[in-house]
Parts: sequence; C-alpha cells; structure tokens
Amino acid sequence: MSRSSFGDDARVLAQRLLPQHALARVVHALARARTVWLKNALIRAFARAFRVDLSDAVVTHATDYPTFNAFFTRALAPRARPATDDARVLACPVDGTVSQAGISAGETLLQAKGQPYSLTALLAGDAELAARFHDGAFATLYLAPHNYHRIHMPCAGTLEEMIFVPGSLYSVNAATERAIPGLFARNERVVCLFDTAAGPMVVVLVGALIVGSMETVWHGEVRATPRQITRWRYDASVRLGRGDELGRFNVGSTVIVLCARGRVRWDAAIRAGENVRVGQPLGLVT
Repeated sequence: MSRSSFGDDARVLAQRLLPQHALARVVHALARARTVWLKNALIRAFARAFRVDLSDAVVTHATDYPTFNAFFTRALAPRARPATDDARVLACPVDGTVSQAGISAGETLLQAKGQPYSLTALLAGDAELAARFHDGAFATLYLAPHNYHRIHMPCAGTLEEMIFVPGSLYSVNAATERAIPGLFARNERVVCLFDTAAGPMVVVLVGALIVGSMETVWHGEVRATPRQITRWRYDASVRLGRGDELGRFNVGSTVIVLCARGRVRWDAAIRAGENVRVGQPLGLVT
C-alpha cells in the first residue's frame, strides 16, 4: 500500500489548520475584482509563476481579461481542440493529467497506488446510484493551475440529476492523495448524472484548496444554503452534445468520469501520469 511521508502529513496538517472555506471566499472575491491594477497584478503573477500558454485562447493578451477569474476560465479558440467524429469514441472532457484510470472493483475505486475509496462515499452516500457503476470504468483527471479549466462532455447525454456535496477543500495532488484516505469523497464536489449511448455516466467535479466555486452551464455557480447535500432532478430539459461545455472550475481541481460495467474500454494511452487534452479519445463505447 502507498504510504504517506512525514512531509506529506505535515502539509496535510497545515491544510487542516487553515480556515479552508473562509480562504475560498477571499479568493472568490479577489478573482472577480475589476480594479485594473489589482486584477492585472494577479494575472501577471499567476501567468509567470505557472507559465500559462495563451496561444490557443480566444483572448491571447493576459491583461485584456476583465478579471482574474475570466483569465482563469478563458475560452479556447475555435478548433483549438479538434475531436474525432466517430460516435463510438468517448472524448476526454478536460486538459490535464491522468491520476488513475481503470475498472472499479465492485464498490471500490483507486485514489492513488494502493489507496482505495468508496463509490458510495463519492456519490453522496447514495448506494443505489453507486451500484449502477460497480465494476465500471473510471478515470480521474487532474487539472494543474496552468491548464484550461472548462469541462466538456465526453459524449452526447441527457442530464438526469445534479448533486451538490459539501465537504473539505484539501489541495489535490500526489501528496494529499497519499496522506488523506478517500480524499475525493471528502472534498466538496458536484456530481452530474447523465443518460448516454454508453449507458449511465457520471461526471464528478471535485473542489480543492481555494476552489470553493464550481459552475455548470445549466445552473451557474453551484452552491447550497444551508451547506448540505442538495439534489436537483432534470426531466430531459438539459441535453448536451459531445464536446459541449459542461462546466468550469473557478480555480482548478479534478474531474472523475464513471461509466457502467462493460460499456466503455479505456484507450491504451489513458494511464496514470499521461497528459491529456480536451477531445482526444478517452475510451471506446463497447
């Protein structure tokens, strides 16, 4: 089993001591500030620190964005991420890195090497929903700060339900994956259930440190007051095509894609550590 180091544990302890949600609220306000000198300073510092490439964005000059958040959630130029027209292909929903991909062992997913966690816990404690994905294909995709932060549909689908699950806001990286059991089932998240040609499919948006804001195109910013598990049902009113924008992170994190048993076979390139881009083949519908 993968073991956390003293350094990992120290970093996690520091995060536990932080006022995670208060910090997220401060960042939320700063990211939307329109004071020119402030937003330009934030954008320049971030672009320099993380070597952000704007060459494939619609707006290619960093300080032309009205806010830091507009810069962070920038749109790509048309055809910047071309996808195959083959309807059997499940397309990658994000730019990022594969954290883990494979087939769940019944109820159990793999978080990091040797670090399991529960489908039911990930899906807001809903054992009935989780059972639909037992022994199914899953892929966990990590978005680094420099990545494009919009999320797209892997295939055409009709939205059935969205679930907001309140939780912690630990950073998501290799160290916290090793040190915090069930990290993805502890952090705040938005669970989106779709009916697709590949059967039921879930796309989970997982929040992280200073990521207290996730959006979907049909709902906008997803929040609940009071902070409790909140569910929205949709009666075929939201249908998205493959490659359509699904949502975005207002500062980055992780997307988990779940498919039903026997319905999808992952592409050979979808393995831990591999970089991926929106639209590339994620798997094949079987």
